[in-house]
Amino acid sequence: MNLIEFVPPKPHRLWQLCKQMGINDVVVKVAPELTGRPEPWNYDALAAVVADLADAGLRVVALEGDPFDMSLVKLGLPGRDETLDYYRMLLQNMARLDIGLLCYNFMAGTGWHRSGERAGRGGARATYFNAADAPAMVEGAPLAAEQLWANYEYFIKAIMPEAQRLGVRMGLHPDDPPLPELGGVARIFGSVDGYDRAYALAPCRENAVTFCQANFKLMGVDLEDTVKHFGKRIAFVHVRDVEGTPEEFVELFHDESTVDQAELFRIYREQGIDVPLRCDHVPTMAGEELEEGFVPGYGILGRLYANGYLRGLISSSSARLVFNRKIPIKPKNGS
Repeated sequence: MNLIEFVPPKPHRLWQLCKQMGINDVVVKVAPELTGRPEPWNYDALAAVVADLADAGLRVVALEGDPFDMSLVKLGLPGRDETLDYYRMLLQNMARLDIGLLCYNFMAGTGWHRSGERAGRGGARATYFNAADAPAMVEGAPLAAEQLWANYEYFIKAIMPEAQRLGVRMGLHPDDPPLPELGGVARIFGSVDGYDRAYALAPCRENAVTFCQANFKLMGVDLEDTVKHFGKRIAFVHVRDVEGTPEEFVELFHDESTVDQAELFRIYREQGIDVPLRCDHVPTMAGEELEEGFVPGYGILGRLYANGYLRGLISSSSARLVFNRKIPIKPKNGS
């Protein structure tokens, strides 16, 4: 497996810190509001982000998050076919640039959501969720689960043939939090059964899983058994942990985890899962909230600490073989 980092798409001090940590491969979100460039279905816009990171010695191996507004597709509204055309163009651009993984989600109305921050270990500020503080219902009638499933089926059947042709893997991220609904909109990817239903719509290597450990833990499943269930369908791993239930939980430092990470990594290796892995949400450490553009859960100090912890796991006797080589993720074909 390959330890990577989630970095901003504009020059940032985390870029240099990645090099100092020995992390050479990265994942980015390329939405226009973050890049300051046109939507990434424009080849030159995406290529410019890749080139900037390459100049810093970093290779983009994956994209993550909605690359542009996907609300028409997720809500099943008029105009979604044009958005899907742009999505196929994005996949083609990824293939041309040797970016072989897209971590996506199908959370409609509201994406990943936290209520705020509360005191954690040593006064660090840990992001938390409480369903009582959930956002109000989106405008219009509530969106039921079967309608959202119909919207997802329309999306995946339109997109997956192109992803398969190009060899670009699409790793579906769980709903965060994994509740049946949030803000009056159904959520359908809060269970293993939901993932299996999604895979059955387009059973192929490119129809893959982003295994976000904390979200699956909140589903109440056994993580080790779930890794074995998905096997090589897993294309990306997010390492984080939480304490609580889907209705109310708080995020932890990585070394506070109640998950036996070394054993989980051993199972990844046993299952032949050689994919990118990154640390995920971390508590805010002293002074970080004063930095320009700070986003709770994505502080630099917390991620430095988390990556040090993961490096320790890598060098441990039980985890070393899991990380003993890097497998480049490249599309089968360019276009």
